[in-house]
Amino acid sequence: MSNLQASAVLDSAHLGDIRGAFGTIRRADTGPRQGLMARLKTLLAILGPGLIVMVGDNDAGAFSTYAQAGQNHGTALLWTLALLIPVLYVNQEMVLRLGAVTGVGHARLILERFGKFWGAFSVIDLFILNALTIVTEFIGISLGLDFLGLPKLLGIGVAAVLIMAAAGTGDFRRFERFSMVLVLGSLLLIPLFIMVHPPMGDVLHDFVVPHMPTNAPLSDVMLLIIGIVGTTVAPWQLFFQQSYVIDKRITPRFIRYERIDLWLGIVLVIVGAVAIVACMAHAFAGTAEAGQFIDTAAVAAGLAKHYGRLPGMLFAIALIDASIIGAAAISLSSAYAIGDVLSLKHSLHRKPGEAKGFYAVYCVLIAVAAGLVMIPNMPLGLLTNAVQTLAGVLLPSASVFLLLLCNDKEVLGPWTNNRLTNVATVVIVGVLVLLSIVLTAAVAFPGISGDRIMEILVAGCVLGLVLGLGSFALRAYRVANGELPTESEEELSRDQLDSWRMPPLESLKPGKLTGANRLWMGVLRGYLVLAVGMVVFKVVQMAM
Repeated sequence: MSNLQASAVLDSAHLGDIRGAFGTIRRADTGPRQGLMARLKTLLAILGPGLIVMVGDNDAGAFSTYAQAGQNHGTALLWTLALLIPVLYVNQEMVLRLGAVTGVGHARLILERFGKFWGAFSVIDLFILNALTIVTEFIGISLGLDFLGLPKLLGIGVAAVLIMAAAGTGDFRRFERFSMVLVLGSLLLIPLFIMVHPPMGDVLHDFVVPHMPTNAPLSDVMLLIIGIVGTTVAPWQLFFQQSYVIDKRITPRFIRYERIDLWLGIVLVIVGAVAIVACMAHAFAGTAEAGQFIDTAAVAAGLAKHYGRLPGMLFAIALIDASIIGAAAISLSSAYAIGDVLSLKHSLHRKPGEAKGFYAVYCVLIAVAAGLVMIPNMPLGLLTNAVQTLAGVLLPSASVFLLLLCNDKEVLGPWTNNRLTNVATVVIVGVLVLLSIVLTAAVAFPGISGDRIMEILVAGCVLGLVLGLGSFALRAYRVANGELPTESEEELSRDQLDSWRMPPLESLKPGKLTGANRLWMGVLRGYLVLAVGMVVFKVVQMAM
């Protein structure tokens, strides 16, 4: 049984008091929380990782993707957001558990447990996708400034300096308070929703009843659906939340509070997403702009045209706010990952002079992204949505690694996944792969009919069910024959669970990938390369 003193934490700055935006918990404070007020104070101190990762998820790409869905297809795609709620919780709950129990970031765990080959793939995927996504954040800032009539060069420069300065003080609490101000800024979408006042009956109906838009090319709709998935559940979120939980010094004792923090963040991200889709659907219905999405600056101008200057300003300010928190969080996820893999000091508790490599990665990503946005004649709206679609296509690969880590007894001990979480994650990965298959088919065969798409979906579901039942039967057979251990676990007390930490990495038994796991992961990787190629082809086709 491991403990805090013998943990695997890689940076000593990740050990110590929890100093959150709204309170402090001393490292030695391990007693039970008695009474409502004590629990509330603990929750306030823990609040942060879940809220920041979720609100950061409603970034510039999200604004663009949701606005396009509403302007071009009304509220017909709102149901996709409802289906993504369990996806958000299952994925992010696993990484917050990994962070609190292991004290080691996501990238380093993949590298240590699956080897350099897969570790390199995961970090390269993350770094490239993050770099592109940070560019879209500055596109969002540029478009918001454009509507407000403010100088773009100066505004983007100020935003870049602000984002770098917020993280570079060497004070974790100061960064978290800066981020929580931006979280509050996301609530500007609520008065916007009230001003536009879309019909709640239609919004609620389309949120819970799945259906496809009519009179729209299926390949375009599938591209948008996967874009919604990619902007709502992006790979960077997995890396960021795990590392941020570690940097905040949250231990297993506070996992229950961190789950509440995550649920609050999920509520905010879904409310914001629904507000954007519904407002655009109602604002542009029956107008010449309906079905003619260009970018978020044009959306703000359309709101001002139909509802007055104030709603347009609220949308533009909320867009800039979302882009800033998104840029900060995504840059941090890359800096944390690089610091983990290269064993650099990587903590917001450290000043720049103490963690030069960590802050260099963070600042260079911000500076380069801000500079690239100044390139003239770039199709900003299209590029933004393309990046979200790529994130959606690459998500299954990230989810597979997450599932394997959360079933690794050496890593999580008594905190490994239960059967329900495993089933939910496998279903999520299967659905994501199926969606990308439909997208690939729609791009390869532009004239494909809706009936044929339904046939693909039904066949995929049947195949998944057969494989799932076969896997369950095979496992039951191997357990019955003594080839696999039963699932009976040692009963641990609450205090034992709360104090269990992963031992140092060098003391763990080597991670093993079975031949079947290697085969399926190789097939998945090969297919995703094909799917990414199809997305790039479709985006270029739309641009031309």
